[in-house]
Amino acid sequence: MTTLVRPATRADLPLVAQLIRDLAAYEKLSHAVRFDEATLGEHLFGPRPMAEVLVAEQDGMGQGFALFFHNFSTFEGKPGIYLEDLYVRPEARGAGLGKALLQALAGLAIARGCARLEWSVLDWNAPSIAFYRSLGARMMDEWRIMRVDSAALQQLGAVSQG
Repeated sequence: MTTLVRPATRADLPLVAQLIRDLAAYEKLSHAVRFDEATLGEHLFGPRPMAEVLVAEQDGMGQGFALFFHNFSTFEGKPGIYLEDLYVRPEARGAGLGKALLQALAGLAIARGCARLEWSVLDWNAPSIAFYRSLGARMMDEWRIMRVDSAALQQLGAVSQG
């Protein structure tokens, strides 16, 4: 079995979109998927990409992906990589694709002078938590994610628009 991790191209957009939908179904969040594929493509492969994607292939077939972007640590004074989503199709799990994706991301972080690689994991996802810990990741228990979206985002941003 041949494994390959490579940067996604615009030609991979249908695969990436399907893997995002598959991830949402796995996380029981299919109802939250609202992206338009053309807009997603512009944000990933357009003139000013907002995120990057790595694709994991097994024998030439796309079986997983990692979508990530740069963040910045003011305390470190260096960039970091934030992994937004990592997913490997169930039938391809156990073959090392998840580990290969994380190794590729860690390699990119090192090559780009990043201080760290970070991501979030759902608290009920015990298999993923165990997997991440086996790779040396540690849980940041003292931190909580905050989010402003939908109407609250519109309301908060309305002051700067006026």
